[in-house]
Amino acid sequence: MKETFDYRDKMAITRAITDYRRGRISRRTMVKALAAAGVALTAGPTRGPRTWAAPGRQDAVADQQPDEINTWLKDVGGQFSGTSIKVVTENTPPGTAISNLKKALFEDITGITVNWEVVPLDQVLAKVSQDAATQAGANDIYYFDQAWVGRFINDTFDPREQLESKPDLAMPNYNIDDFLEPLVLHIATYGDKMIGFPCDVPIFMYFYRQDIYDELGLQPATTMEEYLSHAKAINEAMSAEGTYGTVGQMKSGHYALECDMTAYVWSHGGSVFTADGSCSLNDEHAVTGVDYMRELQTYMPAAVTTYDWSGQNTAILQGQGGQVMTWGEDFPGWDDPDNSKVSGLMQPAPLPANAAQRAPEEAGFEEIPDLGHQGGSTYCLSKYSKQADPAWIFLQWATSSNTQTLASVIGGGASPMRQSTFDDPRVKAEEEVGAGTTRHFPQMLDVITNRMGTEPHLPQWPLIATDIIAVELGKLTTGGYGSTQEGMDQIKKLVDEAAAS
Repeated sequence: MKETFDYRDKMAITRAITDYRRGRISRRTMVKALAAAGVALTAGPTRGPRTWAAPGRQDAVADQQPDEINTWLKDVGGQFSGTSIKVVTENTPPGTAISNLKKALFEDITGITVNWEVVPLDQVLAKVSQDAATQAGANDIYYFDQAWVGRFINDTFDPREQLESKPDLAMPNYNIDDFLEPLVLHIATYGDKMIGFPCDVPIFMYFYRQDIYDELGLQPATTMEEYLSHAKAINEAMSAEGTYGTVGQMKSGHYALECDMTAYVWSHGGSVFTADGSCSLNDEHAVTGVDYMRELQTYMPAAVTTYDWSGQNTAILQGQGGQVMTWGEDFPGWDDPDNSKVSGLMQPAPLPANAAQRAPEEAGFEEIPDLGHQGGSTYCLSKYSKQADPAWIFLQWATSSNTQTLASVIGGGASPMRQSTFDDPRVKAEEEVGAGTTRHFPQMLDVITNRMGTEPHLPQWPLIATDIIAVELGKLTTGGYGSTQEGMDQIKKLVDEAAAS
């Protein structure tokens, strides 16, 4: 195969990740090498929180696959009986659910074996980079973080073109337009081409303790100012008992801290970048947002500077927070009476209105400023697959409305992508207190549709987000800077240097 710049870049990605995992280079060196090769690795080991799973529910829904899908799988998929396909992905709640469903609802019907490999996100990137560079077709379905879309857009089949060019393989009533438009545009599209189907979207939502709000006479906050006021009131009344005004994910140097920061900066009219590509984290709007976060911190457990998203989730399960804005995927676990002290007590509410908001066209690198911070991903059909047709059949099944619905109601997959899944009676039937609840789905849909915030898309972003912003913010939140302005001035300086490199 002729060596090209694209080939060398992708092999450089693989070498950098391999060298890092073998201890030959530092993480910072690895991230710089990835940036030079034109790809961004999500800053944390995973994008968002991992949630619970309840395989025991599978038996209750295993017979809920429509006859027309079973017939299609048998007649069309059965043509490829005996073939094997391979999926490489990180560990996500929807992926776990689909993996649990695939044997009974896909493999046993089609005779197609699906080898579902789960590895850490950096290994996913290494594997798909090498596969795409060599065009080996070792993996048939790729899992891509949204930050990788530009790098790999030419290595996958556009699903819209697949549906048009292969009508004999098309799933009945698949309806690609059923995917929520913001997810298609901001997670699965580059330019005018789709790279694959959206498959997961951890996203910030607002939750509050009903019992505490009732006791203190509070109503769900409609403004950021009210949310802060509620945090203060809860903290004054409850902190002596171990329940605080709110709980953050503010571990110094961790991507989770950067996620909190962006949400509060965005909700006060700021952004990480402006349209000219310069960092704006030290302007008055961003500083106001960070000051807001720092004041919220005074109403949190002292240990919050050690909490990543997992630590925050555990704190909520233990009843440490009277309210919180965090990843919606955690909510089904909070309702589990066997593992949570707040089962039935936490309630979803609409996100408070932003105090101010910068228009997307005034931000940079495709950044979308809004309070509902998201981190999404896609499943994609490799252009180099040796089993593209059976892999395409599986990809349609895995991302279909019915499979998404079943994934949502068996637990572990509380991240629907389609309007029809949100509307499905089986999903509506689970809108009650208990393990695996979907009672937060209406508010999740509202955030995705109307309040979704998206981080900047540039190769240097992992270096910027974790090695610069989260590190310097950690110094700021633990008293390492004299003022917010001083800390944010330093962040701007370092970010501008990194973005220009």
